[in-house]
Amino acid sequence: MEVKILTHIGSDMQNDKEVVDKLVEHNLSTKLDNYLNKFSKEDAEGTIEVSLDKNKKWLFDGKIQANLDGKSFRFEREDYKNLDDLINHLFEHFKESLSAM
Repeated sequence: MEVKILTHIGSDMQNDKEVVDKLVEHNLSTKLDNYLNKFSKEDAEGTIEVSLDKNKKWLFDGKIQANLDGKSFRFEREDYKNLDDLINHLFEHFKESLSAM
């Protein structure tokens, strides 16, 4: 399956883009690689969108929206002090949802 990975980050986080991309890639390759193999049909398509921003409290908010071979997933969390904790937590919930399939 061909999976498109899209990351959207807020204007206050442009300096964090490289870190965000590395964290997303790490989570995909270590947490989700086996679970994404369930969708390995030739004609299967998928999109995973990761959106991150800082809120008014200067804490991090994040969201993952995914569509994998017609199945939709959405995970959202707010008010995280550490960006890496937020991304790891979102992907942990994504993994749990995929493992229940």
